[in-house]
Amino acid sequence: MKKLVISMVALCAVAMVSGCNDAKSPDAVANDVAAAQAKRASEVADAKQDAAKETNQAEAKVDDKTNDLNNASAKGAYDVAMAQADGDHKVASQKCEAMSGDSQKACKDQADAKYDLAKANAKAMLAAQKP
Repeated sequence: MKKLVISMVALCAVAMVSGCNDAKSPDAVANDVAAAQAKRASEVADAKQDAAKETNQAEAKVDDKTNDLNNASAKGAYDVAMAQADGDHKVASQKCEAMSGDSQKACKDQADAKYDLAKANAKAMLAAQKP
């Protein structure tokens, strides 16, 4: 039994001596540090490049959605302006019905001219708002 204990102690002593880390030379440490720093710099640069690419893609999507929103807004404003012009033209035309002869014709011509102007303004507004 004593031989077994002595053998175990000797084995543990050998394991402890061989398991110790020896200090590396300063040159080896400097090389390892430089390699780690270079790898870190490369990984950071790659991460920044990936982040910039993702940001640009997201910005492009936002720009597309902004254009869609602007187009929808312009179309809505155009539709409202045209509805207003149509309504105004109908009211003016009905008022002209109370007149007769040349005054009725002049009234209708004036209503038509205002309607044409309102349509042209609505189309110009639509064209100006679209990118």
